[in-house]
Amino acid sequence: MRWALVLLFFSSCAQAEVAVRDDYGNMVRLPSPASRIVSLAPHLTELVYAAGGGKRMVGAVDYSDFPPQARALPRVGSDAHINLESVLALRPDLIVAWPNPGSVRAINRLAELGLPVFRSEPRELEDIAIALERLGALAGTEAQAQRAAHAFRARKAELEKRYAGRPKVRVFYQVWDRPLLTVNGDHVISKVIALCGGENVFAGLPLIAPEVDAEAVLRANPEVILTSRAGEVPKWLPRTRSYVVPADLIQRHTPRLLDGAEHVCRALEETRATRS
Repeated sequence: MRWALVLLFFSSCAQAEVAVRDDYGNMVRLPSPASRIVSLAPHLTELVYAAGGGKRMVGAVDYSDFPPQARALPRVGSDAHINLESVLALRPDLIVAWPNPGSVRAINRLAELGLPVFRSEPRELEDIAIALERLGALAGTEAQAQRAAHAFRARKAELEKRYAGRPKVRVFYQVWDRPLLTVNGDHVISKVIALCGGENVFAGLPLIAPEVDAEAVLRANPEVILTSRAGEVPKWLPRTRSYVVPADLIQRHTPRLLDGAEHVCRALEETRATRS
Protein backbone atom coordinates (compact mmCIF):
# COMPACT_ATOMS: atom_id res chain seq x y z
CA MET A 1 0.00 0.00 0.00
CA ARG A 2 2.83 2.37 0.95
CA TRP A 3 4.62 1.85 -2.39
CA ALA A 4 1.35 2.29 -4.25
CA LEU A 5 0.90 5.69 -2.62
CA VAL A 6 4.46 6.66 -3.49
CA LEU A 7 3.94 5.68 -7.13
CA LEU A 8 0.64 7.56 -7.21
CA PHE A 9 2.39 10.67 -5.83
CA PHE A 10 5.12 10.61 -8.45
CA SER A 11 2.59 9.89 -11.19
CA SER A 12 0.52 12.92 -10.18
CA CYS A 13 3.67 15.10 -10.08
CA ALA A 14 4.66 13.97 -13.56
CA GLN A 15 1.26 15.05 -14.86
CA ALA A 16 1.24 18.39 -13.02
CA GLU A 17 0.45 21.50 -15.05
CA VAL A 18 3.41 23.55 -16.25
CA ALA A 19 3.11 27.32 -16.57
CA VAL A 20 5.83 29.81 -17.55
CA ARG A 21 5.92 33.28 -19.11
CA ASP A 22 7.63 33.83 -22.43
CA ASP A 23 9.69 36.86 -23.49
CA TYR A 24 6.51 38.67 -24.56
CA GLY A 25 4.85 38.28 -21.18
CA ASN A 26 2.44 35.59 -22.37
CA MET A 27 1.66 32.75 -19.98
CA VAL A 28 2.33 29.37 -21.61
CA ARG A 29 0.41 26.55 -19.92
CA LEU A 30 0.76 22.82 -20.50
CA PRO A 31 -1.23 20.11 -18.74
CA SER A 32 2.05 18.20 -18.35
CA PRO A 33 5.62 18.60 -19.66
CA ALA A 34 5.82 18.70 -23.45
CA SER A 35 6.66 15.48 -25.27
CA ARG A 36 6.49 16.74 -28.87
CA ILE A 37 8.27 20.06 -29.42
CA VAL A 38 8.62 21.89 -32.73
CA SER A 39 11.14 24.73 -32.98
CA LEU A 40 10.61 27.63 -35.38
CA ALA A 41 14.04 29.21 -34.95
CA PRO A 42 17.57 27.71 -35.03
CA HIS A 43 18.56 29.35 -31.74
CA LEU A 44 15.54 27.83 -30.02
CA THR A 45 16.36 24.38 -31.36
CA GLU A 46 19.78 24.74 -29.75
CA LEU A 47 18.32 26.08 -26.50
CA VAL A 48 15.88 23.18 -26.17
CA TYR A 49 18.74 20.70 -26.55
CA ALA A 50 20.88 22.64 -24.07
CA ALA A 51 17.99 22.58 -21.60
CA GLY A 52 17.79 18.78 -21.86
CA GLY A 53 14.75 18.54 -24.13
CA GLY A 54 16.41 17.17 -27.24
CA LYS A 55 14.64 13.81 -27.07
CA ARG A 56 11.32 15.63 -27.10
CA MET A 57 12.06 17.50 -30.34
CA VAL A 58 10.04 16.31 -33.35
CA GLY A 59 10.62 19.11 -35.88
CA ALA A 60 12.58 22.28 -36.59
CA VAL A 61 13.22 24.93 -39.23
CA ASP A 62 16.11 25.04 -41.69
CA TYR A 63 19.60 25.82 -40.31
CA SER A 64 18.80 24.05 -37.04
CA ASP A 65 22.19 22.39 -37.15
CA PHE A 66 23.46 22.37 -33.56
CA PRO A 67 23.91 20.07 -31.80
CA PRO A 68 24.60 17.68 -34.72
CA GLN A 69 21.62 15.45 -33.91
CA ALA A 70 19.31 18.38 -34.62
CA ARG A 71 20.18 18.03 -38.33
CA ALA A 72 18.10 14.85 -38.49
CA LEU A 73 14.88 16.53 -37.35
CA PRO A 74 12.05 16.84 -39.91
CA ARG A 75 11.96 20.35 -41.43
CA VAL A 76 8.95 22.65 -41.29
CA GLY A 77 10.25 25.47 -43.49
CA SER A 78 12.53 28.33 -42.52
CA ASP A 79 12.27 30.90 -39.76
CA ALA A 80 11.12 33.35 -42.47
CA HIS A 81 8.65 30.99 -44.17
CA ILE A 82 6.98 28.43 -41.92
CA ASN A 83 4.98 25.59 -43.48
CA LEU A 84 1.91 25.34 -41.27
CA GLU A 85 0.81 21.99 -42.69
CA SER A 86 4.20 20.47 -41.91
CA VAL A 87 4.05 21.79 -38.35
CA LEU A 88 0.55 20.47 -37.73
CA ALA A 89 1.40 17.06 -39.24
CA LEU A 90 3.97 16.55 -36.47
CA ARG A 91 1.23 16.87 -33.79
CA PRO A 92 3.27 19.12 -31.46
CA ASP A 93 2.17 19.83 -27.93
CA LEU A 94 4.54 22.83 -27.74
CA ILE A 95 5.79 25.34 -30.31
CA VAL A 96 8.90 27.41 -29.52
CA ALA A 97 9.20 30.42 -31.80
CA TRP A 98 10.96 33.68 -32.57
CA PRO A 99 8.46 36.15 -34.08
CA ASN A 100 9.98 38.11 -36.96
CA PRO A 101 8.42 39.82 -39.99
CA GLY A 102 8.52 36.59 -41.98
CA SER A 103 7.14 34.29 -39.29
CA VAL A 104 4.85 36.28 -37.02
CA ARG A 105 1.65 35.59 -38.98
CA ALA A 106 2.26 31.83 -39.00
CA ILE A 107 3.13 31.87 -35.30
CA ASN A 108 -0.03 33.78 -34.46
CA ARG A 109 -2.07 31.34 -36.56
CA LEU A 110 -0.67 28.35 -34.66
CA ALA A 111 -1.64 30.05 -31.40
CA GLU A 112 -5.14 30.72 -32.77
CA LEU A 113 -5.45 27.00 -33.50
CA GLY A 114 -4.92 26.33 -29.79
CA LEU A 115 -1.29 25.18 -29.81
CA PRO A 116 0.82 26.38 -26.87
CA VAL A 117 3.46 28.79 -28.22
CA PHE A 118 6.54 29.91 -26.30
CA ARG A 119 7.83 33.10 -27.95
CA SER A 120 11.50 33.96 -27.47
CA GLU A 121 13.43 37.17 -28.17
CA PRO A 122 16.41 37.55 -25.81
CA ARG A 123 17.66 41.13 -25.44
CA GLU A 124 20.05 40.59 -22.52
CA LEU A 125 22.65 37.90 -21.90
CA GLU A 126 20.76 36.95 -18.75
CA ASP A 127 17.72 36.24 -20.94
CA ILE A 128 19.56 33.22 -22.35
CA ALA A 129 19.92 31.67 -18.90
CA ILE A 130 16.27 32.46 -18.17
CA ALA A 131 15.20 30.86 -21.46
CA LEU A 132 17.10 27.69 -20.55
CA GLU A 133 15.27 27.49 -17.23
CA ARG A 134 11.85 28.14 -18.77
CA LEU A 135 12.36 25.64 -21.58
CA GLY A 136 13.54 23.09 -19.03
CA ALA A 137 10.32 23.61 -17.10
CA LEU A 138 8.24 23.17 -20.25
CA ALA A 139 10.11 20.00 -21.22
CA GLY A 140 10.23 18.53 -17.73
CA THR A 141 14.04 18.66 -17.67
CA GLU A 142 14.52 21.26 -14.96
CA ALA A 143 17.66 19.76 -13.43
CA GLN A 144 19.68 19.77 -16.66
CA ALA A 145 18.34 23.17 -17.62
CA GLN A 146 19.33 24.66 -14.29
CA ARG A 147 22.85 23.23 -14.61
CA ALA A 148 23.15 24.77 -18.08
CA ALA A 149 21.84 28.12 -16.86
CA HIS A 150 24.24 28.11 -13.90
CA ALA A 151 27.21 27.32 -16.15
CA PHE A 152 26.22 30.13 -18.52
CA ARG A 153 25.91 32.67 -15.70
CA ALA A 154 29.23 31.63 -14.16
CA ARG A 155 31.08 31.93 -17.46
CA LYS A 156 29.45 35.28 -18.23
CA ALA A 157 30.46 36.60 -14.79
CA GLU A 158 34.06 35.53 -15.36
CA LEU A 159 34.25 37.29 -18.72
CA GLU A 160 32.63 40.39 -17.26
CA LYS A 161 35.07 40.46 -14.37
CA ARG A 162 38.02 40.12 -16.72
CA TYR A 163 37.07 42.49 -19.54
CA ALA A 164 34.12 44.81 -18.82
CA GLY A 165 36.23 47.33 -16.93
CA ARG A 166 39.00 47.54 -19.52
CA PRO A 167 39.56 50.78 -21.49
CA LYS A 168 36.73 51.30 -23.96
CA VAL A 169 37.15 50.34 -27.63
CA ARG A 170 34.83 51.85 -30.24
CA VAL A 171 33.22 49.05 -32.28
CA PHE A 172 31.19 48.86 -35.48
CA TYR A 173 29.36 45.56 -35.89
CA GLN A 174 28.44 44.81 -39.51
CA VAL A 175 25.51 42.43 -39.92
CA TRP A 176 25.34 42.76 -43.70
CA ASP A 177 27.06 44.82 -46.37
CA ARG A 178 24.33 45.38 -49.00
CA PRO A 179 22.55 47.21 -47.54
CA LEU A 180 24.91 48.10 -44.72
CA LEU A 181 23.23 46.85 -41.54
CA THR A 182 24.33 47.03 -37.92
CA VAL A 183 22.76 46.64 -34.44
CA ASN A 184 21.74 49.17 -31.83
CA GLY A 185 22.28 49.09 -28.09
CA ASP A 186 19.23 46.91 -27.41
CA HIS A 187 20.56 43.99 -29.44
CA VAL A 188 22.22 41.14 -27.56
CA ILE A 189 25.31 41.52 -29.79
CA SER A 190 25.74 45.00 -28.35
CA LYS A 191 25.62 43.45 -24.88
CA VAL A 192 28.45 41.09 -25.89
CA ILE A 193 30.50 44.09 -27.05
CA ALA A 194 29.89 45.80 -23.70
CA LEU A 195 30.81 42.61 -21.82
CA CYS A 196 34.22 42.83 -23.48
CA GLY A 197 34.71 46.48 -22.63
CA GLY A 198 33.65 47.71 -26.05
CA GLU A 199 31.34 50.52 -27.09
CA ASN A 200 28.92 50.05 -29.99
CA VAL A 201 29.23 53.24 -32.06
CA PHE A 202 25.59 52.93 -33.18
CA ALA A 203 24.11 51.97 -29.81
CA GLY A 204 21.90 55.07 -29.77
CA LEU A 205 19.96 54.36 -32.98
CA PRO A 206 16.24 53.62 -32.46
CA LEU A 207 15.88 50.49 -34.63
CA ILE A 208 17.33 47.23 -33.33
CA ALA A 209 18.92 46.38 -36.72
CA PRO A 210 19.30 49.75 -38.49
CA GLU A 211 20.59 50.47 -41.97
CA VAL A 212 23.50 52.93 -42.02
CA ASP A 213 25.66 54.42 -44.75
CA ALA A 214 29.40 54.71 -45.25
CA GLU A 215 29.44 58.37 -44.23
CA ALA A 216 27.78 57.57 -40.91
CA VAL A 217 30.35 54.87 -40.18
CA LEU A 218 33.21 57.23 -41.04
CA ARG A 219 31.79 59.88 -38.74
CA ALA A 220 31.41 57.31 -35.93
CA ASN A 221 35.14 56.60 -36.25
CA PRO A 222 35.26 53.00 -34.94
CA GLU A 223 38.55 51.42 -33.93
CA VAL A 224 37.32 47.90 -34.69
CA ILE A 225 34.97 46.35 -37.23
CA LEU A 226 33.36 43.05 -36.28
CA THR A 227 31.54 40.94 -38.83
CA SER A 228 30.53 37.32 -39.30
CA ARG A 229 30.97 37.39 -43.07
CA ALA A 230 34.58 37.07 -44.23
CA GLY A 231 35.51 39.19 -47.22
CA GLU A 232 32.85 41.82 -46.62
CA VAL A 233 34.79 44.22 -44.40
CA PRO A 234 34.55 47.78 -45.79
CA LYS A 235 37.64 48.73 -47.79
CA TRP A 236 36.97 52.39 -47.14
CA LEU A 237 38.12 52.02 -43.52
CA PRO A 238 41.73 50.95 -44.18
CA ARG A 239 43.13 51.94 -40.77
CA THR A 240 40.43 50.20 -38.78
CA ARG A 241 41.18 46.74 -37.42
CA SER A 242 38.70 44.08 -38.57
CA TYR A 243 37.81 40.68 -37.15
CA VAL A 244 35.50 37.89 -38.28
CA VAL A 245 33.42 36.15 -35.61
CA PRO A 246 31.57 32.98 -36.77
CA ALA A 247 27.89 33.78 -37.21
CA ASP A 248 26.72 30.79 -35.14
CA LEU A 249 28.72 32.12 -32.19
CA ILE A 250 27.58 35.74 -32.28
CA GLN A 251 24.18 35.86 -34.00
CA ARG A 252 22.42 33.01 -32.18
CA HIS A 253 21.07 33.60 -28.70
CA THR A 254 22.41 30.40 -27.15
CA PRO A 255 25.07 29.36 -24.61
CA ARG A 256 27.59 29.39 -27.48
CA LEU A 257 27.19 33.16 -27.61
CA LEU A 258 29.87 33.23 -24.91
CA ASP A 259 32.21 31.43 -27.33
CA GLY A 260 31.58 34.38 -29.64
CA ALA A 261 32.24 36.72 -26.73
CA GLU A 262 35.65 35.12 -26.28
CA HIS A 263 36.46 36.01 -29.91
CA VAL A 264 35.25 39.59 -29.40
CA CYS A 265 37.14 40.06 -26.14
CA ARG A 266 40.41 38.85 -27.70
CA ALA A 267 39.92 41.20 -30.65
CA LEU A 268 39.40 44.19 -28.38
CA GLU A 269 42.40 43.24 -26.27
CA GLU A 270 44.58 43.14 -29.39
CA THR A 271 43.34 46.62 -30.27
CA ARG A 272 44.13 47.94 -26.80
CA ALA A 273 47.63 46.53 -27.09
CA THR A 274 48.27 48.54 -30.28
CA ARG A 275 47.49 51.78 -28.47
CA SER A 276 50.63 51.46 -26.39
